[in-house]
Amino acid sequence: MAKKVVEMTVEEKLKALFKLQTALSGIDEKRALRGELPLEVKDLEDEIEGLKTRKEKIQAEIKEYQDAITQKKGEINIAQTSLEKYKKQLDDVRNNREYDTLTKEIEYQTLEVELCNKKIREAQARIDERKEDEAKTVEMIDGRTQDLVLKRTELNEIMQETREAEDALKEQAHDLEMKIEPRLLSSYKRIRKSARNGLGIVSVNRDACGGCFAKIPPQRQLDVKMHKKIIVCEYCGRILIDPELAGVKPGAVAEEKPKRKRAATTKKKAAVKPKEEAK
Repeated sequence: MAKKVVEMTVEEKLKALFKLQTALSGIDEKRALRGELPLEVKDLEDEIEGLKTRKEKIQAEIKEYQDAITQKKGEINIAQTSLEKYKKQLDDVRNNREYDTLTKEIEYQTLEVELCNKKIREAQARIDERKEDEAKTVEMIDGRTQDLVLKRTELNEIMQETREAEDALKEQAHDLEMKIEPRLLSSYKRIRKSARNGLGIVSVNRDACGGCFAKIPPQRQLDVKMHKKIIVCEYCGRILIDPELAGVKPGAVAEEKPKRKRAATTKKKAAVKPKEEAK
């Protein structure tokens, strides 16, 4: 296998690299079909987990308020028992001092009952508020769960549609990588990784680099057409390949710009007409 790699000509290397580029770009396209769906699914999963945590926290707070109400009701029972006891003792007082003491105790226990009732009302109000928050949170969880089911279904459908094609392209890319010498493959991957559009090898089109569109000197273009050595763009560092070798039609890109110019000219004429009519 190593001998075959060494014996490859520059032309064969460039062809192999361009085929690899085509396969990798195909994989990128398949992944692009998924768009932001994987991220959206992950965000929804995280949001639902956060909402569930919020729901659990609210339920814990409700439990604390309910426990506080139970405690205050117990304190009220104790205070009322004391009130009954002190009121009975009033019938057996022997002097003013005992009477004043009992009266103060009755007043204190009465205030204690009123304070406990106030705390119970406040806690009950907080329970009602938190239950409303819990209901809203449950509603949000249900809504996000429905969205998650739809997003997952959509993602699974796209995955099923593209899985076979993507696997075939991955296998093709792997086979091509095995044929390309490690140093050249490593350089290509480094260039591809740093390229914004993921293109590590591009054809020369209209005397310019197909990646950064910088002008290529005539001598360098000749070197590219000779297929004698690997030539890279002086500006973006991408590997350059002759359009004929890559099977790219030089005129394909050239046809696009006149269309845009004509469209722009039509818009200008359309914008001028109302002014002429106004005159």
